[in-house]
Amino acid sequence: MRRIFTFLSIFSVFVICKSNENQNRLQQEEDYIIIESYKKPVDQWLKPIIDDGVAWSEMAPIETDMDYYKNLEKPDVQLGMILFFDPKLSASNQISCSTCHHPEMGWTTHTKKAVGHDHLEGSRNTQSILNVASKNTFFWDGRASSLEEQALGPIGAHNEMNMNIDLLPKKLQKIEKYRELFSKAFHTKRIKSEHILKALAAFQRTVKSQASRVDKFMQGDFKALTNQEIKGLHIFRTKGRCMNCHNGQYLTDEKFHNIGLTYYKRKYEDLGRYNITKNPDDVGRFLTPSLRDLLNTRPWMHNGFFDDLTGIVNMYNSGMQVVNPTPEEKIKDPLHPVVDPLLKPLNLTSQEIKDLVAFLEALNGTKFKMPRPEIPR
Repeated sequence: MRRIFTFLSIFSVFVICKSNENQNRLQQEEDYIIIESYKKPVDQWLKPIIDDGVAWSEMAPIETDMDYYKNLEKPDVQLGMILFFDPKLSASNQISCSTCHHPEMGWTTHTKKAVGHDHLEGSRNTQSILNVASKNTFFWDGRASSLEEQALGPIGAHNEMNMNIDLLPKKLQKIEKYRELFSKAFHTKRIKSEHILKALAAFQRTVKSQASRVDKFMQGDFKALTNQEIKGLHIFRTKGRCMNCHNGQYLTDEKFHNIGLTYYKRKYEDLGRYNITKNPDDVGRFLTPSLRDLLNTRPWMHNGFFDDLTGIVNMYNSGMQVVNPTPEEKIKDPLHPVVDPLLKPLNLTSQEIKDLVAFLEALNGTKFKMPRPEIPR
């Protein structure tokens, strides 16, 4: 009897091992088919999983900016660069645009929130200025529609630069070098606030991401990504449902979504887009950030609370585990936030999460080491 039991045990182990071996072989074959399906032009890739009604555009590589150094020589860009790094744009003469948008930190800071005038902390995580030339909407809540309008925000904010924009031209007008620079850029020695904003915008439009390994892969270098990263690309486009919001050349739909981080009626409450529109449907909605160079722009989200990429993927994998209000609760409290219906549990395996994270990390490609310009005295 004992021999029969031993034989059955051995046989069961054999069957299980054989079954696992077959499953592994099938998985390897499936992985091979997926990997090879992406080693071709982007327009021949497997179609992404996109929800009905979602407007999206296909992924596209960024090209090397062949005119970068030529553009840097333009008078308005040269002036804008100097202004960007000049702390005299602040009331205290201590804070420049680059204080919160450091070129070697992905043009942001690596803190949850930046510290400005009088050591006051900002209300949200600092957004990077990488690729702002491609944007039509600025700030997490979309309160500005141009770079020139955006620049007014931090210059005048009491907890950032605390400078009255109407007084800034007179302040700069006293400096001979600035009179010369504004004359070259705008053909007048009379400095105006609109010229300051235009120059800052002109410089910021030159700040662009450099090609990542993902871009090289899309351009035909199929050795640029590992097999794991290619599988992650597939998860990004399909089971991960990422392209519902992160699509196009810069991997953002430039729209506003509530992903469940409103902290409604709690300590860290932020009503997001609603503060601008006063539309109850916009409570908790924030602008979709670009995923390019995301390792350079950590920590993430509008509040800067998250610094672990795997942790963020796990959150999305769970569907963010947010309980929406019932219809009755919504009637009683119209401002009670409702999470975007695009958020759903993903049921990713631990291996698929690793693959997706590997792909996201491969989107990093930019290394800026910009020397600070000489500031006029």
